Amino acid sequence: MTQNIYDTPKFFEGYSQLPRSVEGLAGAPEWPALRALLPDLNGKSVVDLGCGYGWFSRWAVEHGAQQVVGLDVSEKMLQRAVADGEDPRISYRLADLEQLQLPSAGFDLAYSSLAFHYIVNLPGLLRTLHEALAPGGKLVFSIEHPIYMASLHPDWVVDAQGRKFWPVDHYQVEGPRSTNWLADGVIKQHRTLGTLLNLLIASGFTLDHVNEWGPSSQDLQDRPGLADEAHRPMMLIVAATR
Repeated sequence: MTQNIYDTPKFFEGYSQLPRSVEGLAGAPEWPALRALLPDLNGKSVVDLGCGYGWFSRWAVEHGAQQVVGLDVSEKMLQRAVADGEDPRISYRLADLEQLQLPSAGFDLAYSSLAFHYIVNLPGLLRTLHEALAPGGKLVFSIEHPIYMASLHPDWVVDAQGRKFWPVDHYQVEGPRSTNWLADGVIKQHRTLGTLLNLLIASGFTLDHVNEWGPSSQDLQDRPGLADEAHRPMMLIVAATR
């Protein structure tokens, strides 16, 4: 079963204070890059994997989606999603993505923001999503970049000249990585970039776009706190077609 850290009080409290939790999609600097990859949602059926507070689920119906199924392993997240605005076009469900079952060809878009790096059986999940998408359906997701996840050190390394380096550690060694982010012992699954992309191909997807996301000059002007993100990719954004 997926590690359910989001229902622990300490983690949930910390997560609720992040800009992306307070401001929604507008608080996620990578959102414009994700949005640019989305298909026309008018009349479409969408599954939102790791829906959290339901920000994307609500955005999807506001932009024409006929039906959205929002899935999350966290009861607290789903309770917040419902409290923030119920809509008859959105169905929120408690679900473990490690053991997901979806109707065949039931969706036009599968979307996920920063959830796949928790999944042990990612090959199985991708096969499930391929089967669940109608022909021509799209998969659009973000995930922690493997370079970011490959560090077992929480801070930048600074050399004698004051230059900062991200301490990539055992990049080729795939598997679980324990980190202390908002709470101790958060487990994420490290895979190389090649492994991630080849899993998509092996599952039957055609790659459309790959973005090793970093802030633009305008992003840095608007949010100076993103300066570190210009030195190494924190997120990977992928679009693929069934």
